[in-house]
Amino acid sequence: MITPHPESADSPIPSSAPENSFPNKAPTKGECQIRVRYAETDRMGLLHHANYLVYFEQARTELLRDVGYSYRDLEDKGFLLVLTKIEVRYKRPAYYDDILTIVTSVERTTGVRIDHRYEVRKGNELIAEGNTTLACIDREGRPQGLPEFLRDR
Repeated sequence: MITPHPESADSPIPSSAPENSFPNKAPTKGECQIRVRYAETDRMGLLHHANYLVYFEQARTELLRDVGYSYRDLEDKGFLLVLTKIEVRYKRPAYYDDILTIVTSVERTTGVRIDHRYEVRKGNELIAEGNTTLACIDREGRPQGLPEFLRDR
């Protein structure tokens, strides 16, 4: 069961606002930087493979923030995005204190799904890449349409 976040006073658009109060269009590409923390490494000193999934989520969140919106805002309005598929291909290791750039692209959207592509870079070097699919559901767990600003146009 998914528990939505409680309504937030710092939300830029109150959950009582109509759906057409969402931004006109979501960004299709963005990037964010993340510094590898010591706690995210394994005994070999490498960024643990599971943390790439966390980094992908952070990168998706930042892509949405690029238009002044957040996952919390979507959830407050009843649009819950759940991960239905994830794939990661590891190319090179990352280590404690490395600064990584995650480039996130929206590859495709449908009425209810969003497919993202990720490139994790250390400088100019590609160290990992991946893909995710998110589906939009309501509070009861049933599929529902994405807000219009997230759909293909």
